[in-house]
Amino acid sequence: MKRILVGLGVVAVAWAAPISQAQAQNFPTKSVRWIVPYPAGGGSDFLARTVSQAMAQDLGQPVVIDNRAGGNTAIAAAETIRSGPDGYTVLSADNGTLFNNPVLYSSLSYKASDLTPVTLLGRFPMILAVGPSGAEFKDAKDFIAKVKAAPGKYSYASVGAGSPHHLAMELLKQKLGLHILHIPYRGAAPAMNDVVGGQLPVMMIDPAAGAGFLKAGKLRPLAVANDKRLPQYPNVPTFDELGIKGVEAAALVGMVAPTGTPPAVIARLQQAASKAIHQPDVFKKLADAGVEPVGGSTADYAALIKQQTALWQKLITDLKIKLD
Repeated sequence: MKRILVGLGVVAVAWAAPISQAQAQNFPTKSVRWIVPYPAGGGSDFLARTVSQAMAQDLGQPVVIDNRAGGNTAIAAAETIRSGPDGYTVLSADNGTLFNNPVLYSSLSYKASDLTPVTLLGRFPMILAVGPSGAEFKDAKDFIAKVKAAPGKYSYASVGAGSPHHLAMELLKQKLGLHILHIPYRGAAPAMNDVVGGQLPVMMIDPAAGAGFLKAGKLRPLAVANDKRLPQYPNVPTFDELGIKGVEAAALVGMVAPTGTPPAVIARLQQAASKAIHQPDVFKKLADAGVEPVGGSTADYAALIKQQTALWQKLITDLKIKLD
């Protein structure tokens, strides 16, 4: 990973000249490239493709999805910044891109400050769930009590070191003083397969990735790391309801553009994306897939980035988590 990140080099100042005020007011006059930092078929890709179709209708220009996986989103981030601040290239940015990578890696090929917020597209709240080998845990309180009573006895799976799922469990551990071992996997599928197969008892999963196993009863949700119960699982309490304060975690996927993009262009992109997300058919399609659709203001997204950066960078630094 370090070789990938260093090999990208330092992102130079964008080659494209700034667009004029008239060009900004008439934006867009050609297709918009939407870079997704993951392969086709995943949750972020589904979110972008669903929103882009409706967004294109409003913009009157095609919105083309460009999958640029690798480097824990660094490759896509660097490519977006390099494209220039004209609004014709945007990026799906998540926790790794904006909050986590700058402290997880000693050397990074881009700066988060070179990306500016447009809108939060959707949230993927974290769910504490157990598989067959976690049958001994009657509920979340029982899980916590048994893990506390036997430090180091239990292990948990994550979809990858430094992922929102990993850090959500580390936040819970920190809040409660739990000692449960972390076993990272390369993606949601292998992690869930081992939990469902009984190799490990528990994991944090998001409702989009875990939908199939959760609906089939192969994963049993114990609690949600959200400010309110999830509509898909109305009987599953939040950690706050259980008296555990401050355990809220989600994979946050937003649209960002290169810093320096004219405010008029940012406003037009935000308007189109938000309108698309709130179309009833789009909203329902996202919600049914386990995404919590948002499509809020640029100011709200910027404030959220600031708050989440402080929270997760402190946790990562306190726990001395490094990926290089």
